[in-house]
Amino acid sequence: MEREKLKEVELVLEKIRPALKEHHGNLKVVDIKGDEVYLQFEGGCTDCPIVDVSVKEVVDIALKGNLDWVKKVEISVPKHNLL
Repeated sequence: MEREKLKEVELVLEKIRPALKEHHGNLKVVDIKGDEVYLQFEGGCTDCPIVDVSVKEVVDIALKGNLDWVKKVEISVPKHNLL
Protein backbone atom coordinates (compact mmCIF):
# COMPACT_ATOMS: atom_id res chain seq x y z
CA MET A 1 0.00 0.00 0.00
CA GLU A 2 1.40 3.39 -0.95
CA ARG A 3 1.95 5.49 2.14
CA GLU A 4 1.00 8.83 0.57
CA LYS A 5 -2.26 7.49 -0.85
CA LEU A 6 -3.08 5.88 2.50
CA LYS A 7 -2.60 9.24 4.24
CA GLU A 8 -4.90 10.93 1.73
CA VAL A 9 -7.62 8.29 2.14
CA GLU A 10 -7.38 8.44 5.93
CA LEU A 11 -7.79 12.25 5.87
CA VAL A 12 -11.04 11.91 3.91
CA LEU A 13 -12.28 9.07 6.13
CA GLU A 14 -11.63 11.15 9.26
CA LYS A 15 -14.39 13.48 8.07
CA ILE A 16 -16.83 10.55 7.82
CA ARG A 17 -15.83 8.59 10.91
CA PRO A 18 -17.54 10.80 13.53
CA ALA A 19 -20.96 9.95 12.06
CA LEU A 20 -20.09 6.25 11.97
CA LYS A 21 -18.75 6.30 15.52
CA GLU A 22 -22.03 7.79 16.77
CA HIS A 23 -23.51 4.43 15.80
CA HIS A 24 -20.53 2.43 17.13
CA GLY A 25 -19.15 1.84 13.64
CA ASN A 26 -15.94 2.51 11.79
CA LEU A 27 -14.15 2.05 8.47
CA LYS A 28 -10.80 0.34 8.02
CA VAL A 29 -8.54 0.66 4.97
CA VAL A 30 -7.81 -2.88 3.81
CA ASP A 31 -5.77 -2.10 0.70
CA ILE A 32 -5.04 0.42 -2.02
CA LYS A 33 -4.14 -0.87 -5.47
CA GLY A 34 -3.43 1.83 -8.03
CA ASP A 35 -6.65 3.83 -8.33
CA GLU A 36 -8.72 1.36 -6.29
CA VAL A 37 -9.45 1.69 -2.56
CA TYR A 38 -10.60 -1.32 -0.52
CA LEU A 39 -12.31 -0.68 2.80
CA GLN A 40 -14.13 -2.72 5.43
CA PHE A 41 -16.90 -1.65 7.77
CA GLU A 42 -16.41 -2.49 11.44
CA GLY A 43 -18.44 -2.44 14.64
CA GLY A 44 -22.04 -1.28 14.48
CA CYS A 45 -21.84 -0.86 10.72
CA THR A 46 -21.75 -4.61 10.24
CA ASP A 47 -25.35 -4.94 11.43
CA CYS A 48 -26.77 -1.73 9.97
CA PRO A 49 -29.50 -2.18 7.32
CA ILE A 50 -28.62 1.05 5.46
CA VAL A 51 -24.88 0.44 5.23
CA ASP A 52 -25.12 -1.38 1.89
CA VAL A 53 -26.66 1.57 0.08
CA SER A 54 -26.62 4.91 1.87
CA VAL A 55 -23.34 4.78 3.77
CA LYS A 56 -21.41 3.13 0.94
CA GLU A 57 -22.63 5.85 -1.41
CA VAL A 58 -21.50 8.62 0.96
CA VAL A 59 -18.03 7.05 1.30
CA ASP A 60 -17.74 6.55 -2.47
CA ILE A 61 -18.70 10.17 -3.19
CA ALA A 62 -16.39 11.53 -0.49
CA LEU A 63 -13.33 9.62 -1.70
CA LYS A 64 -13.88 10.18 -5.42
CA GLY A 65 -14.85 13.82 -4.86
CA ASN A 66 -11.78 14.64 -2.78
CA LEU A 67 -9.12 12.45 -4.38
CA ASP A 68 -8.75 12.72 -8.16
CA TRP A 69 -6.82 9.47 -8.39
CA VAL A 70 -9.60 7.32 -6.86
CA LYS A 71 -11.60 5.57 -9.58
CA LYS A 72 -13.06 2.62 -7.65
CA VAL A 73 -14.12 2.13 -4.03
CA GLU A 74 -14.94 -1.36 -2.74
CA ILE A 75 -16.36 -1.69 0.77
CA SER A 76 -16.90 -5.05 2.40
CA VAL A 77 -19.24 -5.76 5.27
CA PRO A 78 -18.16 -8.75 7.34
CA LYS A 79 -20.95 -11.19 8.06
CA HIS A 80 -21.23 -12.56 11.55
CA ASN A 81 -20.87 -16.28 11.98
CA LEU A 82 -23.62 -17.35 14.35
CA LEU A 83 -22.21 -20.84 14.90
